[in-house]
Amino acid sequence: MNDAIGFLSGTLLLLGSFLIFTGALGVLRFPDTLSRMHAAGVTETLATTLLLMGLMLLAGWSLVLLKLIMILLFILFTSPTSSHALAKAVWRHQQNESKEVRHDA
Repeated sequence: MNDAIGFLSGTLLLLGSFLIFTGALGVLRFPDTLSRMHAAGVTETLATTLLLMGLMLLAGWSLVLLKLIMILLFILFTSPTSSHALAKAVWRHQQNESKEVRHDA
Protein backbone atom coordinates (compact mmCIF):
# COMPACT_ATOMS: atom_id res chain seq x y z
CA MET A 1 0.00 0.00 0.00
CA ASN A 2 2.85 2.41 0.81
CA ASP A 3 4.37 1.79 -2.62
CA ALA A 4 1.09 2.72 -4.33
CA ILE A 5 0.75 5.90 -2.28
CA GLY A 6 4.36 6.81 -3.02
CA PHE A 7 3.88 6.20 -6.74
CA LEU A 8 0.64 8.20 -6.87
CA SER A 9 2.20 11.02 -4.86
CA GLY A 10 5.23 11.12 -7.14
CA THR A 11 2.99 11.15 -10.20
CA LEU A 12 0.95 14.08 -8.85
CA LEU A 13 4.12 15.99 -7.95
CA LEU A 14 5.63 15.44 -11.41
CA LEU A 15 2.42 16.41 -13.19
CA GLY A 16 2.11 19.56 -11.08
CA SER A 17 5.73 20.46 -11.80
CA PHE A 18 5.16 19.92 -15.52
CA LEU A 19 2.13 22.21 -15.45
CA ILE A 20 4.10 24.93 -13.68
CA PHE A 21 6.78 24.63 -16.36
CA THR A 22 4.23 24.88 -19.20
CA GLY A 23 2.58 27.86 -17.51
CA ALA A 24 5.94 29.60 -17.30
CA LEU A 25 6.51 28.94 -21.00
CA GLY A 26 3.07 30.38 -21.73
CA VAL A 27 3.90 33.53 -19.79
CA LEU A 28 7.10 33.92 -21.79
CA ARG A 29 5.67 33.06 -25.21
CA PHE A 30 2.15 34.53 -25.38
CA PRO A 31 1.89 37.91 -27.10
CA ASP A 32 -0.43 40.00 -24.94
CA THR A 33 -1.13 40.58 -21.28
CA LEU A 34 -4.48 38.79 -21.05
CA SER A 35 -3.15 35.65 -22.75
CA ARG A 36 -0.19 35.60 -20.39
CA MET A 37 -2.48 36.02 -17.40
CA HIS A 38 -4.63 33.13 -18.62
CA ALA A 39 -1.59 30.87 -18.92
CA ALA A 40 -0.39 31.83 -15.46
CA GLY A 41 -3.76 31.74 -13.71
CA VAL A 42 -5.12 28.45 -14.99
CA THR A 43 -1.90 26.50 -14.68
CA GLU A 44 -1.10 27.98 -11.29
CA THR A 45 -4.40 26.88 -9.79
CA LEU A 46 -4.30 23.36 -11.23
CA ALA A 47 -0.58 22.85 -10.65
CA THR A 48 -0.79 24.01 -7.05
CA THR A 49 -3.73 21.68 -6.46
CA LEU A 50 -1.82 18.72 -7.87
CA LEU A 51 1.32 19.54 -5.89
CA LEU A 52 -0.59 19.92 -2.64
CA MET A 53 -2.52 16.70 -3.24
CA GLY A 54 0.77 14.87 -3.76
CA LEU A 55 2.10 16.32 -0.53
CA MET A 56 -1.13 15.38 1.27
CA LEU A 57 -0.64 11.76 0.28
CA LEU A 58 2.89 11.83 1.68
CA ALA A 59 1.81 13.55 4.91
CA GLY A 60 -0.60 10.85 6.05
CA TRP A 61 -3.11 11.54 8.83
CA SER A 62 -1.47 14.32 10.79
CA LEU A 63 -1.61 18.00 11.57
CA VAL A 64 0.43 18.60 8.42
CA LEU A 65 -2.48 17.21 6.36
CA LEU A 66 -4.86 19.72 7.94
CA LYS A 67 -2.45 22.57 7.19
CA LEU A 68 -2.10 21.46 3.57
CA ILE A 69 -5.89 21.32 3.21
CA MET A 70 -6.19 24.85 4.60
CA ILE A 71 -3.50 26.09 2.18
CA LEU A 72 -5.30 24.39 -0.72
CA LEU A 73 -8.63 26.01 0.20
CA PHE A 74 -6.95 29.41 0.49
CA ILE A 75 -5.32 29.01 -2.94
CA LEU A 76 -8.56 27.79 -4.56
CA PHE A 77 -10.45 30.85 -3.28
CA THR A 78 -7.88 33.58 -3.76
CA SER A 79 -6.09 32.66 -7.00
CA PRO A 80 -9.08 32.82 -9.38
CA THR A 81 -10.38 35.92 -7.62
CA SER A 82 -7.10 37.79 -7.91
CA SER A 83 -6.63 36.70 -11.54
CA HIS A 84 -10.10 37.96 -12.39
CA ALA A 85 -9.55 41.30 -10.66
CA LEU A 86 -6.21 41.81 -12.37
CA ALA A 87 -7.62 40.86 -15.79
CA LYS A 88 -10.52 43.25 -15.32
CA ALA A 89 -8.13 46.08 -14.43
CA VAL A 90 -6.00 45.37 -17.51
CA TRP A 91 -9.09 45.23 -19.73
CA ARG A 92 -10.39 48.55 -18.39
CA HIS A 93 -6.96 50.14 -18.87
CA GLN A 94 -6.88 48.92 -22.47
CA GLN A 95 -10.39 50.28 -23.06
CA ASN A 96 -9.40 53.69 -21.67
CA GLU A 97 -6.28 53.77 -23.85
CA SER A 98 -8.32 53.03 -26.96
CA LYS A 99 -10.77 55.84 -26.09
CA GLU A 100 -7.90 58.29 -25.65
CA VAL A 101 -6.40 57.32 -29.03
CA ARG A 102 -9.75 57.81 -30.80
CA HIS A 103 -10.34 61.06 -28.97
CA ASP A 104 -6.95 62.48 -29.98
CA ALA A 105 -7.33 61.60 -33.65
